Amino acid sequence: MTQLQTLNAYFAEHREAHLNELNEFLRIPSISSLSEHKGDIQHAAEWLADAFKKLNLENISITQTAGHPVVYADWLHAEGKPTILFYGHYDVQPVDPLHLWDSEPFNPTIRDNKLFARGASDDKGQVFMHLKMIEALFATTGTLPVNVKFIYEGEEEIGSPHLPAYVEEHKEKLAADLILISDTGLYGPGKPAVCYGLRGLTGVQIDVRGAKGDLHSGLYGGGVQNAIHALTEILASFRDEHGTIQVEGFYDKVLPLTEEEREAYRALGFDEDSVKEEVGVSELFGEAGYSYLERTWARPTLEVNGVFGGFSGEGIKTVLPAEAGAKITCRLVPNQEPEEIVALLKAHIDKHKPAGVEVTISEFDKGRPFLTPFDHPFIQAAGRSYEKVYNVPTAYTRGGGSIPIVAAFDEILDLPVVLMGFGLSSENFHAPNEHFHLENFDKGLRVLGDYLYEVAALSKS
Repeated sequence: MTQLQTLNAYFAEHREAHLNELNEFLRIPSISSLSEHKGDIQHAAEWLADAFKKLNLENISITQTAGHPVVYADWLHAEGKPTILFYGHYDVQPVDPLHLWDSEPFNPTIRDNKLFARGASDDKGQVFMHLKMIEALFATTGTLPVNVKFIYEGEEEIGSPHLPAYVEEHKEKLAADLILISDTGLYGPGKPAVCYGLRGLTGVQIDVRGAKGDLHSGLYGGGVQNAIHALTEILASFRDEHGTIQVEGFYDKVLPLTEEEREAYRALGFDEDSVKEEVGVSELFGEAGYSYLERTWARPTLEVNGVFGGFSGEGIKTVLPAEAGAKITCRLVPNQEPEEIVALLKAHIDKHKPAGVEVTISEFDKGRPFLTPFDHPFIQAAGRSYEKVYNVPTAYTRGGGSIPIVAAFDEILDLPVVLMGFGLSSENFHAPNEHFHLENFDKGLRVLGDYLYEVAALSKS
């Protein structure tokens, strides 16, 4: 019997017990953003520590931070083998609006082979898979093929504000050969994917101030600058009619896609018409010379997220607004640094500031992009493990969004990051009726178990 067949038998035999145990974890309302759930966050951390004890892991700790605790454990007895650092989070999003849930968010319910509960997909269900995979390997072989370390936090849903300091302080303890994260998704139903890159993020708020107060448009119109006109002039200067960003130096450090990556994206056969239908537009828009996937995964952006100023009530008010503002964010790609991009934005705004107004710029939080090379052995090994279980080719993707802590791991620990997720974009994480397809729970356990053997085999090459 092969190792994968052994895992199949173990998970099939223990499936009901595992789901019951997962339900215990999901019943804990560990909402990190609401202070009244601080005790629940502590409860979830203790639940994980107890789960580690049951697995006979070692050096288990719950470390209090200025926010919520970090839970750590390890097993380091695979001499000469690589070490995998597993990361995940045990906090969840709030459940509002509660009336849109078809079942209680913290009373897990299975319908149509889907497990409904807050945290089922993001990220308790996937964290739990790490634990049960380790349990299965110990139960069937008495050991592990690689060394493992675990770091689970309780603040991911609020931006992981205290985890980078923890990682910096414990760099030696967290040393490993790679970081494995299961907090992403498949490319589609039955279509596994390894995400090897994420875009970064930075942004600013632009506040434009003209006259000392709103002015009568009949008395002053045509003679005094209108703050909204000044703002729109600045905003219009950011991009040309094709969406190409006009900020000087913006693209200078962008890491271009390799031809191998572009070919891999083309091979996915992505249907751009389906996006038009999904979002309700007649045409897509973006930087010329790139496909939709390339523009949303691997090219930087500059988007206006909100504009405010003037009168917007019923009827009309004939004034020259004295103030106007906008919020803009940029998605960044490898080699772009958030601080440098903000400096370029400020220089561009100063250059294009119309006469008669003053402009103030406020910075938002920043997150660096991350990329593990497409052809990295740990990335390709993950693809092989998916293919053994799903029996279809693995898609190699980048994520258009940002997970700031991933970039922090990359920067502080200088390790390759492998994103092996099992969720689906349709699973309503962060929304009412969050759920997890149990088909992917079942298959994911087997994929993760096989991956440890794939990583162990790399040490022989």
